[in-house]
Amino acid sequence: MTARFPDLRLRRTRSTGWSRALYRETVVTPADLIWPLFVTEGQGVEEPIGSLPGVSRWSVDGMVARAKEAVALGIPCLALFPNTQAERRSEDGAEALNPDNLMCRAIRAIRDACGDDIGILTDVALDPYTSHGQDGLIDQAGYVLNDATVEVLVGQALNQAAAGADVIAPSDMMDGRIAAIRAALEAAGHVNVQIMSYAAKYASAFYGPFRDAVGSSGLLKGNKKTYQMDPANAEEALREVAMDLAEGADSVMVKPGLPYLDIVRSVKQRFEVPVFAYQVSGEYAMIEAAVAAGAADRDALVLETLTAFKRAGCSGVLTYHAAHAARLLHG
Repeated sequence: MTARFPDLRLRRTRSTGWSRALYRETVVTPADLIWPLFVTEGQGVEEPIGSLPGVSRWSVDGMVARAKEAVALGIPCLALFPNTQAERRSEDGAEALNPDNLMCRAIRAIRDACGDDIGILTDVALDPYTSHGQDGLIDQAGYVLNDATVEVLVGQALNQAAAGADVIAPSDMMDGRIAAIRAALEAAGHVNVQIMSYAAKYASAFYGPFRDAVGSSGLLKGNKKTYQMDPANAEEALREVAMDLAEGADSVMVKPGLPYLDIVRSVKQRFEVPVFAYQVSGEYAMIEAAVAAGAADRDALVLETLTAFKRAGCSGVLTYHAAHAARLLHG
């Protein structure tokens, strides 16, 4: 039977810093972080993103420098997203299949510079490549076609794997794409390439700055509610996760992060598999806005939110604060 006050004083273990550290239940390290980065054309280019203060697009050489920085900080993986030039976008997103596109050049450059010291995670979806900003192919009415899109996504995944990607991360939310990509990777000999599925990706209001970063916000026709999940649904997320795991996903992702910690917890408890969360652009922007307004301390907010993700059950977190957090965690 548990002792009662005053024999039991729960504040005893909080009374000093060393004791708080000793009894801490949840620990965050740089190895828990994945750093999302945006690649753009050119040489020696850094383009600050207005809606994401402190975040920039980098040309391929800049991406290599960021990769080396990540290795030095102990960040194990980068997540790459391309800002495709307008003239390379099309209705069918064909640039996604170009073996010399921005994504593939960045993958090869990072691999050449860093070898296996860093993991490379690549986004699989067509919105960085389509002229209409949707994640897939559309019909005349603007409806995103599932099966036809999956065929292109398979080619995109193979293209990235051939360039040296370690983790394929389909973010499109088409039905059946995990099984199709897994079968294609196996057939092509990419047996050790992981799939981290965006299994529970919600049609969220928090994505605006990201769409600015990849250049799709001004292009998007309509919305993405016919394939991204309804924010009101929780049980459906578990069905999505179950389907993707059955089709061959090695890990799953919940996106956005903080507004969906209940989903993270439910997935971890139900399936006991590696679960990641994406602290998306809108979440990052809110923290930066609070800091700019003098309403909060950045360091404290960054560490507290990362701890919340880990406490909910995350194996790791994709966050634009990754480099900053890693420096803080190194002390």
